[in-house]
Amino acid sequence: MPEANPAETAKPRRRQARGERRVAQLLEAAAGVFCRSGYAAASTNAIAREAGVSPGTLYQFFPNKEAIAIELGGQLLHKANVTHGQAFLPENLHLPLPELLDAVLDPVIAFNCENPAFWALMHGSGIPGHINDEHEALHQGLQTRVEGILATFLPGAPQAELSRTAHMTLAVFKAGLDLILASEGAEREAYVAELKTVLFRYLDPLLGDRTAAPGTTAR
Repeated sequence: MPEANPAETAKPRRRQARGERRVAQLLEAAAGVFCRSGYAAASTNAIAREAGVSPGTLYQFFPNKEAIAIELGGQLLHKANVTHGQAFLPENLHLPLPELLDAVLDPVIAFNCENPAFWALMHGSGIPGHINDEHEALHQGLQTRVEGILATFLPGAPQAELSRTAHMTLAVFKAGLDLILASEGAEREAYVAELKTVLFRYLDPLLGDRTAAPGTTAR
């Protein structure tokens, strides 16, 4: 059997690399458009303009806006799952409540600030059902993780109480994240601090001294 020509083998690889770069370029452009316009108002023409390519070039890689959103959403959801895994490490459960909030909230807030398209895409109108389903699964996983933390510190609490407290905690976090994402610089940092203060003052009376280390002071 004749050996493959190295030059001929390299060409498909270069074409594949160029294609991957183009896809990344289009997804980055789509993220910007979705952030500014929202998914419902965005168009493939706007995404192509943002990427600096013709609509025809875009259609070589994606047949429509929905396909772009599904690809981008899938990548962002994967990153979000990884971030949640980093935030809810078992060793964090041994921290005093202020440090526990830092350990859990900081990576999640950082992810949302670094990927604003995630919030725009997951909470916008007209989002493809596939993305909604995966986002709902992500949210349910987050709910379960928070309930698990609460159950560790409140082993005798009824499940309904754990679920209600977790729902309230996530609702407060979501409201605070809205303000954080709408701000920049020192103002954003101030809202992050405020969110942690609100959650501390809500959770501390419920958890009592279960997460307080010696010498720990309230925020």
